[in-house]
Amino acid sequence: MIKFLLPSNIYFFLGKIIKFINSIFFLILIIGLAFALVLSPPDYIQGDSVRIMYVHVPSAWIGLASFSLISLFSILNFVFKTKNLYLINKSIAPIGLLFTSLAVVTGSLWGQPTWGTWWAWDARLTSMIILIFFYVLFILSYKLIKKEDLAVKVSSFLAIIGSINLIIIKYSVEWWSTLHQPASLKLGNSSSIHSSMMLPLMIMLLVLLLYGALIFLMKYKTEIIKMKKKNVKRL
Repeated sequence: MIKFLLPSNIYFFLGKIIKFINSIFFLILIIGLAFALVLSPPDYIQGDSVRIMYVHVPSAWIGLASFSLISLFSILNFVFKTKNLYLINKSIAPIGLLFTSLAVVTGSLWGQPTWGTWWAWDARLTSMIILIFFYVLFILSYKLIKKEDLAVKVSSFLAIIGSINLIIIKYSVEWWSTLHQPASLKLGNSSSIHSSMMLPLMIMLLVLLLYGALIFLMKYKTEIIKMKKKNVKRL
């Protein structure tokens, strides 16, 4: 099983997975946009501005999930010293930065008609900005540090420290009085989102997940090629 997960063995399947995602992505994108922009109803208070939710919420979820994975793999890398986990983290980080930034931008666009301001330094928004800085520092650590072993240690340390901020983001709306609304979806509890909005939200989540997966696979494939070239030069 471990041998199967080696980069050299996974590389064979990457092209096929990328082709499969490409074959279904645009169809699901069109369906998602049709539901989000046309078929879903406007909110009775926010009107059509609520449609920003269909990009904002999935982007925030993916941004948080990406850093959670990076933190987990960094811990595992400290324990097992697996090269592949470092390559995966390098491939996930740009995706997480992209979606976290998208969540902040769309949140600002949504906040203006809803709150009457583009930005408020409340706990949720501020902690999301801090998450962006952790992503940037993580990416810069392996971009600027030439010694790979040192880059792994520094980036892993940043990821583990940054995981504390994930907890702050999660519970910020409960610990402090903020403009940001509490979570509408909670495990084990009924959703406060109507099914007419839940379906478009889930479809758009799938669209952004497929897009993120496509970027990850292409980036991961590139990292494997770079690793192979380095190994050839050392021979």
